[in-house]
Amino acid sequence: MIEEQNQLRSDIYLLLAALCRQAPDASILEFLANLEAEAGNSDMAIAWGELSTMARQNLNNVESLEQEYQDLFIGIGKGQVVPFASWHLTGSLMEKPLAEIRQDLNTLGFERSDSVKEPEDHVSAICEVIAMLIAQGDELKAKSFFNKHLSPWYQRFYEQLNNASSAQFYKPVSTLMKRFFDVEQVKYAENPYSTQTKLKIDVKNLTSGISK
Repeated sequence: MIEEQNQLRSDIYLLLAALCRQAPDASILEFLANLEAEAGNSDMAIAWGELSTMARQNLNNVESLEQEYQDLFIGIGKGQVVPFASWHLTGSLMEKPLAEIRQDLNTLGFERSDSVKEPEDHVSAICEVIAMLIAQGDELKAKSFFNKHLSPWYQRFYEQLNNASSAQFYKPVSTLMKRFFDVEQVKYAENPYSTQTKLKIDVKNLTSGISK
């Protein structure tokens, strides 16, 4: 049961990483549109339902979602949101938080892929590292990485994305992201190996293989 929960958590991190790294393609939209959320009125269940509904409404609007992503994350010179830890923690890019992430990645034995152009403090890169650590069963390392490199700034990133003028599809993405990270923050404030820790992420059929 714990292994299944951890696989699900890892998959959600990869899903969020994929959505923040580039606009969703047809396969991800179809995947999201067919999600089966748990019944109920929990914050997580509502977030999954809103994202799934938005995906269904945009199954034939891939190009418009690409434009939305462009406006939000890239823009002319700079997008409406900045997905980098350094910017949210210091107000500038390529600052101390990036150096600290690079140092910790080196300690963990992770190397940057030649195909990746973004700095390592991009929210997608951080999510991917946490996903890999969880999948490897390294909960203590995942907890440390989350608490040090994601917990201090995800709330600011969520507010920026949720309030961005171009955010439509990405508004429920931002809501799901915040609610999932809130759950993770509570989990990582507890003993990561405690069998008493309750994980409530309210989705039934999230599967692996969702990253692009």
